[in-house]
Amino acid sequence: MAGLAAFFSDTFASLIVAASLLTGSAASAAAETPTGPRHLVIGLDLSKSNPLVTSDTFAAQVAARLAEDIRDLPVRSKVTVRSFGVYDTGSNALRIDQVISARARPDDVAEGIQALVANLPRLVAEGKLQAQMKTNIVPFLETMSGSVDCSTPTKIVLLTDGAEDSELGKLTRTGGRLPAPRAGAFGGCDELLMLGIGRGFDSPATTSRFRTAWTGWAEGAGFRQFNGLYDW
Repeated sequence: MAGLAAFFSDTFASLIVAASLLTGSAASAAAETPTGPRHLVIGLDLSKSNPLVTSDTFAAQVAARLAEDIRDLPVRSKVTVRSFGVYDTGSNALRIDQVISARARPDDVAEGIQALVANLPRLVAEGKLQAQMKTNIVPFLETMSGSVDCSTPTKIVLLTDGAEDSELGKLTRTGGRLPAPRAGAFGGCDELLMLGIGRGFDSPATTSRFRTAWTGWAEGAGFRQFNGLYDW
C-alpha cells in the first residue's frame, strides 16, 4: 500500500489512512453471517474521457454507490481495486487488496474506498494521479481474468464510460466495435457492472450502443449478467 500512499500529500493524511485501509480498529469482531465470502473487483478508469477524473459531483455519486456494495460483503470476502487507462502497469500503480475481517470491517473498508474514489478529480488536478490518453477496458479485463476465480461468487464493477479505446477495439460516438471476448474467460462470474456508461457523451443513442456492445461482450465472456448504468 506504500505506492498508493505516495499519491497523497500531508493534507490528505486522513485519506491516506482510509484509502490504504490500515487495519487495527479497536472495534469488536464482527459476527460472521451465513453468507459465504465473495470477491468484489473494482476497476477505476482514469482515462481523460471519463468524468470520474474531472467531475467532483459524479465522483461522489459513484463513490457512494460503490460503498453500498462493499458494506454488504460478509467476512472473508476479498476487495480488489485496480486502475486502468493506458496499457502500462507503471502508469496504473493504484492497487488495493483487502480481505473483510474483524479488523477490516465492511463499513471501514467502504469508507476508505469511498473517500478515495470521491477524491479522484482532486488527486488528478493536483498531479498525484495522471489522467490517461487511452481506455484499455478489454485488455484490463483480460488481465484480471487470470487472477479471478469464478467458483467464488464474483462481481466486477468498472467505474467507466465504456468508451473502449485500445489496440483491440474502439467504441466512439459515431461507431466502432469491441473485439470478440475470449469465450468463457469469466465463466460463472456473477456480474459485470459498469457505473457511468456513456457518461460525458450526452447522447442516449451512444449510451444505448455502448450498453448493447458490452452486453454481448459480457455474455460471450461468461458473465451471468451485465448491467451498464448511465445514472441511478
